[in-house]
Amino acid sequence: MNGLGNGLREVERETQRNGQSETHGEAQERRLVLDCAMQAGSILLKNGAEIFRVEETVARMCSHYGVESEKAFVLSNGIFLTAGNGNEPFYAKVQHIPVSGARLDRVAAVNQLSREIEEGRYTPQEVKERLDTIERMPEKPAAVKLLASGVGSGCFCCMFGGGPLDCLGAFLTGLILYAYVLKLFAPHLSKIIGNIGGGALVTVLCMLLCRIGLGESMNCMIIGSIMPLVPGIAFTNGVRDIADGDYIAGSVRLLDAILVFVCIAAGVGLVITTYHGLTGGRLL
Repeated sequence: MNGLGNGLREVERETQRNGQSETHGEAQERRLVLDCAMQAGSILLKNGAEIFRVEETVARMCSHYGVESEKAFVLSNGIFLTAGNGNEPFYAKVQHIPVSGARLDRVAAVNQLSREIEEGRYTPQEVKERLDTIERMPEKPAAVKLLASGVGSGCFCCMFGGGPLDCLGAFLTGLILYAYVLKLFAPHLSKIIGNIGGGALVTVLCMLLCRIGLGESMNCMIIGSIMPLVPGIAFTNGVRDIADGDYIAGSVRLLDAILVFVCIAAGVGLVITTYHGLTGGRLL
């Protein structure tokens, strides 16, 4: 009887050890799921996604893997993620997301990944690997960015009423402007100084091109050429966030976009005012 009792106690202890091991493994998996949700939200927010899209993606990922106690609070430059109740281990993490430019290819990649997660294609570890791959997605080559800036400037010039010569001048100005952005603005200048300098550079170049005959409407050329500096995505997302009730995040994004608008206008106005004062506005 003693041998039988010892054997039963040993089986009970082994069962308890297995249960503890399974609980620990489940806790680790839930933490990995929450880390992946935080990483996915950070990628979206950093690259220009709306607040509701970030919250929805985090909630869907957690729900699919069985984390029901997830609570996410998202601002324009930060994510607060918590989880935990009587049945789930506690988790809390805060991550600061600096306001930066948009990378819609990364946003699209995370959106596609969230759809595939809901279809049951990935384990949490595979999701982590996919998110790391998305974060390492390379940017477009500098030559492609320069060409896109030039073509965009020329097309906007045409849309605002510029003629063929004006569009050609805006195309050249757009190329030079984005070279300035890549080589000087982005790595060395603050947002305020960089946008003032960009607006001033565009205005000077358009004036010079008009003087040599490569352009007829300087106004159309300037308007078209400054468009690569205009934060259209940030402004649109700010309006959408406010419409969705995210007043703090929307206001921050709108304020950031308006600051850029004012800086660009200040650069353009500074050059035009200086030229008008020196020449009496003959070209204008």
